[in-house]
Amino acid sequence: MKLLATATALCLVSAAALANEPTEKDAIAMAERGAAMVKAKGKEEVMKRISAKDPDFVQGSLYIDMRDVKTGIVLAHPYNPSIVGKDLTDVPDANGKKYRRGIIELAAAKGKGWVDYQYKNPTSGKIEPKTTYILLVDGVVLEAGLYKK
Repeated sequence: MKLLATATALCLVSAAALANEPTEKDAIAMAERGAAMVKAKGKEEVMKRISAKDPDFVQGSLYIDMRDVKTGIVLAHPYNPSIVGKDLTDVPDANGKKYRRGIIELAAAKGKGWVDYQYKNPTSGKIEPKTTYILLVDGVVLEAGLYKK
């Protein structure tokens, strides 16, 4: 009986954890919040808030980063500040995909959309499949990604 109660409790905890996982809607909403702030307060303000891990732009494994659409240079990243100021456009993911080039091309062509690739999850520390919603605003690309389970 004790084993059944433990198993039931674990299932409930797992279901609760899954319920708190970010969704595609959350990623879109976060990118749109960023775009609205870029328009209202400027790119520099959003860059500061991303770097400071502002809860509007960083919620666990869901966060936005920012890159210049023309140069590909990373302007802000909450979990990997060492890449800020760098052009990593042609650096591939673990599977050899030049996803950053894909992000820039999609942003330039359509202004928004989704890109799939592999990236290090800041929560697990592991390379995992990720899908990222990208949104072009005022010459910068806001990227809000979800790790796929």
